[in-house]
Amino acid sequence: MTVLVLCGLIAGCAAVEFFTPEEPPTNEQVYAIYRQTALKRSNSADVLAALGQPEYALVSQSKSIIALAGQKKKGYKTWFDMVGFDESELTANRKYVFISDERPKQLFVEPWEGVYFDCEMVLPRKVLDEPYANENAKRIAILKQVGADMRKDTGEIGADNKDIGVCGMVIGQGIETVVVKLDGSPALAGRLTDPNGLEFSHTSFDKGLLRMVVDDDVVSVRMRLGSFAKKWKVGFEKPVEAE
Repeated sequence: MTVLVLCGLIAGCAAVEFFTPEEPPTNEQVYAIYRQTALKRSNSADVLAALGQPEYALVSQSKSIIALAGQKKKGYKTWFDMVGFDESELTANRKYVFISDERPKQLFVEPWEGVYFDCEMVLPRKVLDEPYANENAKRIAILKQVGADMRKDTGEIGADNKDIGVCGMVIGQGIETVVVKLDGSPALAGRLTDPNGLEFSHTSFDKGLLRMVVDDDVVSVRMRLGSFAKKWKVGFEKPVEAE
């Protein structure tokens, strides 16, 4: 209690906000929607059922994409879940989850601005079957494909929800920074599969980490920026820390 009183005297309303629980959804709830979509199996009805009847978000749709997005902390925190569908098979072949927390927490700790981004997508055969010079060249080409598909999807749904379009630019900036780094030193592409990810510098969030794993024809990308990069959890098992 003494600590709370002192914090209130020093930081005022900021301290109150720090100790006040956030409104739903939590980060874990946002990721739960992402996990429920199974690539090559889930259809649009499955995805809409997983989204449910959201109270704190908006559903946006285009010809081949469904997205759920919302804001918290008076607009300083933005998140979305997005699924893209194969237009011939009518099943999910791309899925994304994004959380951006840009307002620093007060008190006596470092700023907490950061970004979570995960995606999985089914790769086109032309990308997988291309005769690359080596494995690193293939990894770079796959990451470029991920960036291109992400920009296309967020741009398409961004016509209905501009916040997703802005988030897409943040993601694209991170992926493009890694691509530029790899084009300059292709051998670094070998670190993409490392459990600790490949580290890079980000103009808006200082530090970034990115990991990419390919399993058969499905690629999984995990990117953390800012404070979330500093709290990186080794491995893919736990993609988001509980709030």
